[in-house]
This record gives sequence, structure tokens and C-alpha cells, in this order.
Amino acid sequence: MSGRFRFLLLIILIVTLFFSSTGMSARIKDIASFKGIRTNQLFGYGLVIGLNGSGDKGGTSFTIQGLVNMLKQMGVHVSVKDVKVRNIAAAVVSATLPPFARIGQKIDVTVSSIGDSKSLLGGTLLLTPLGGVDGKIYALAQGPLSIGGFSVGGAAGGGVTKNHPTVGRISGGATVEREIPLSLNNRRELTIILNNPDFITATRAANAINSRFGQDFAKPIDSGSLRIRIPYYFQDRVVNLLAKLEDIEVIPDSVAKVIVSEKTGTVVIGENVSILTVAVAHGNLSIQMKETRKVSQALPFAPSPPAGGSTPTEMEGGVVVAPGGATVVTPESEVTVKEESDKLLLVPEGGTIGELVRALNAIGVTPRDLITILQAMKAAGALQAELEII
Repeated sequence: MSGRFRFLLLIILIVTLFFSSTGMSARIKDIASFKGIRTNQLFGYGLVIGLNGSGDKGGTSFTIQGLVNMLKQMGVHVSVKDVKVRNIAAAVVSATLPPFARIGQKIDVTVSSIGDSKSLLGGTLLLTPLGGVDGKIYALAQGPLSIGGFSVGGAAGGGVTKNHPTVGRISGGATVEREIPLSLNNRRELTIILNNPDFITATRAANAINSRFGQDFAKPIDSGSLRIRIPYYFQDRVVNLLAKLEDIEVIPDSVAKVIVSEKTGTVVIGENVSILTVAVAHGNLSIQMKETRKVSQALPFAPSPPAGGSTPTEMEGGVVVAPGGATVVTPESEVTVKEESDKLLLVPEGGTIGELVRALNAIGVTPRDLITILQAMKAAGALQAELEII
């Protein structure tokens, strides 16, 4: 058994053991979120300076234009045609504004080059306003970049590159300047949104909440959300209520699913996958063709063939020879056909994942073959699960 297939079996066994444990529960905090309490994406256009000749080249005119506009705001008036620098690069700065972020709070930013700069190593981001989709500025970013890699090359080409030198990060590089108004007090109800919508999970979560706080406290709206009624004695202590709701444990349910990665040959089988009675046979047919060319050299002192005429050939001891003064090349093909004689294996109805793995292991399939077998079982209606190829 190949090492890659052993690794595949290990993955399947780990997933099986993880999901087959009875009473495997998760906190509501880990499987759901509260409606309205979310992060927001910020972005902006900035300039990275201080690069050691690895900045944008002359073809990126927007970098030069941005530098000229910045200098103009500082009272320095220059023409775009007179500016030729290679120590500056244009970049898009992105950040995530967490919920309840307050003015003065520090957040991390990611700086990505958008020009033809080779590396942002040693660069410093100039003051960059970060706005949201509404056009308002919510944070200001500035500071030295941390690349975590490098790129070294020679004049003749080639070189060594580690990680992605055109993307950097500034830890705590942005300061929040505007808050998103969000209040939890004096609310009559809240909505819990499940990360993976499922009717069974929604019902179990509602029952767990009602068993903790009383009947009619939580009501499932659909497969992905629950409505929470906030009683009067919790309306001025909504934060305490949310903390208690997040700590409630629920046993989430999942659909029977098989995930297949065609790129890497990885197969992950979930817990609820069931198999109907099916016979599986797998065999490889390999055809190998080998072609060689033999050269028949002309006999010594043989007369040359007539001009414009064909050269007749003769068989002498099973070898093609040329009676005239010409060299003859003859192809010789050898075809080999090999078919594996694997046995037909029967997987009974209600077979477990372990039985399927043992049966396929007995056949000696590879991960690529396993993908084909699963697709064939799904087409035959024997695989009672959703087959998703990523």
C-alpha cells in the first residue's frame, strides 16, 4: 500500500472518529453568530516608500501621479515628467473593522502592491485613509511593513524568492477614527444566525435555549436562524444574556457528504454516509507500445541505386538488407497489454465507512481510483450521500 493511500486512510479514520463520538457538542458561539454584530471591510490606496530600487517602474504612471499629488499637498510643485523614482510603490491597503470598534483602537492592515514592484521589503506605508463601501473614512493607516520573505535576483536573470515579497502586513498599523453605531440595550428580540443552516441543528439549538431560560424564549424561524425573545429583566443586561447564550452547548447535525479534491486526490467522508448493497471491481488495463528502428547498412562495394529509382530490399536471415548502395531504416514495434486480475468485492447494505475503506484497500486502489469509484457508486445510486468535487 502506497504512502499516499495510507495518508488518505488516516484522514478518513480521523474524520470518522471525530464525528462518530456520541454527544459531540459545540457551543452556540462556535456554530452561530448574532445578526447585526459583524465585521466590516475597509480599503484604501496608499504609497509605500523607502524601497531599495525595487519599487514600481516607469510604466506605472499612477504611482508617479500619486507621488506628485502628495508632494503638491505638502507645498512641493513638480511635474510628472520630471519625476523618475524607483523607491516607491503603489499599494492597496485593506483592513477588517471589528464590531464595537471604538475611536483610537488599533487594527491590523494588509498592504498589497498593485504595480510592477518586485518587493516591498524595507518599505514604509505613508498615511492612508481607509474607507468603507459607503465612502466614509473609518481608519487611518501608516507604518513600516513586515514582509516575512525576500526576493534576490541577478542581472542575468533567475534568483531566489521566499514567501510573497509584494504583500506586507502592519500589526496595529491603523487607528480607528469613526465608530459604527450599534446598541444592544432596550431591544425586544435578537436573531441568531447559524453558520451552517440545518433544520435539525436549529431545532436543537432552540430546545437547548428554552431548557435553559424557559419555554418560548427561542423560536426557530428557518433552517438558518432563530428568534430570541428578550424579557424585560434582561433588556438592560443584553450583554450578559448574549454571554449566556453563547455558552450553551448544542449537538449540531450535518448532511451525509463526501468531499473530493480532484487536484490533490484527497477524499474526506462524513459520518452519516451510508452504502447500499453494491459490488465493486477495479482493474487497470495498461498498454505499452515500444518502437525501435533498425538500420540496414549497404553491403561493401555495393553499386549505387539508380537515380530517381526506388531501392529494392531483400530478407537475409530475417534481417532486411539493401542490395544496392543505400541505407534502409525499418521500424519494429512491440506491443504489451497487461490487465490486472482484481477480485469482485461485495459491500453489504448499511456498510460502514470502515467496511468501505477495508474493501477498497483490499482492491488496492489509489486516491485517484477512489474518486472514480465513488463517482460510479453515486451514479449507481449506492452511495447515499452528497458527492461534492472541489
